[in-house]
Amino acid sequence: MAEAQNSPKPSTSLGQGGPPPLGSTTAGSIAVAAESTVATRMSAPPSFDVADFPVPHGREEEWRFTPLERLRGLHDGSAVAAGGIRVEVSAPEGVIQETVGRDDARVGKAGKPVDRIAAQAYSSFEKASVITVPKETVLTEPIRIAVHGEGGTAFAHQVIELGAFAEALVVIDHTGDAVLAANVDLVVGDGAKLTVVSVQDWDDKAVHVAQHNALIGRDASFKSVVVTFGGDLVRLHPRVSYAGPGGEAELFGLYVTDAGQHQEHRLLVDHNTPHCKSNVVYKGALQGDNAHAVWIGDVLIEAAAEGTDTYEMNRNLVLTDGARVDSVPNLEIETGEIVGAGHASATGRFDDEQLFYLQSRGIPEDEARRLVVRGFFAELVQQIGLPDVEERLIAKIEEELEATVA
Repeated sequence: MAEAQNSPKPSTSLGQGGPPPLGSTTAGSIAVAAESTVATRMSAPPSFDVADFPVPHGREEEWRFTPLERLRGLHDGSAVAAGGIRVEVSAPEGVIQETVGRDDARVGKAGKPVDRIAAQAYSSFEKASVITVPKETVLTEPIRIAVHGEGGTAFAHQVIELGAFAEALVVIDHTGDAVLAANVDLVVGDGAKLTVVSVQDWDDKAVHVAQHNALIGRDASFKSVVVTFGGDLVRLHPRVSYAGPGGEAELFGLYVTDAGQHQEHRLLVDHNTPHCKSNVVYKGALQGDNAHAVWIGDVLIEAAAEGTDTYEMNRNLVLTDGARVDSVPNLEIETGEIVGAGHASATGRFDDEQLFYLQSRGIPEDEARRLVVRGFFAELVQQIGLPDVEERLIAKIEEELEATVA
């Protein structure tokens, strides 16, 4: 670990080369700095103004893994909204639904855009959807948001806000074909509990780029479960910050990347408040030529965030030749007064011993492979807590594996 430096320059990150070889572990980076900002790893500070972000060329750190030519103009301003998506919301009694303009104080409350596409989405949406769960309201049924692509390009903004001591589970389900750039604001009041499940089950040609901003109140709990299957290109950017001490965040994710797909998950947990916790676990399986998964996990522990307890982990299982994984965990620490901080990343093929064990007990090889993958994802699927969604995802994983076996 590097020693603290009395310098205003951002801390230097290590281990940012190409993808790790199969079976290896990426060390990522651990850096300690006396002064840094949430935008340390960005080319420009967060902003609502698209003009504050230059058009990316693919050489920038935050864009170097993304095939810009497949973004369909979202990154350079040439994409024009035309139809795009249909949104349907099903919510239990007591939930307040509104449609507001960008001048509403709740829009952008959870965080500013951190790249050009997020800023473009903020500048281009017509109306934002706001879902509010009043304080002390405990929902026994989930809020379901169905986003269905209808072949066009769309810019969207969704706000979900929980009042103090409220509890809710929200499922955002993406299907169909669209080019979508979106921002999702998640505001969790003091003592509240929010679980958000975001499922990307797009058609093969869809493009989906989104920034998810979560602002966690004092002694509040937030759980995010991101599930990515479909789409030509999916790039999601979950971000977490804390509005008071005692907040807890759990970020889980699973992805199955098929031939030709690009799936990118870039996370930031900003520990800006004392005595908060975070735990990040993402797992992926890849199969087919030119299947490309990218996972960037950034955790920043600011100088004021004493008593922080954090850990992040990424695991990738390569099922066939021709797939590529880029996995980079990063940890920046500005105070030594913490409970714990760590990260891990590993990429590898099937464990031959596991396959041998199952086959030695009479299980055919193709079924043994499916059992291994199901076990690999099981702990994450169980985090959802909705039997119908869990069963659907297990069935989808089985469907994806059938293609590999075939």
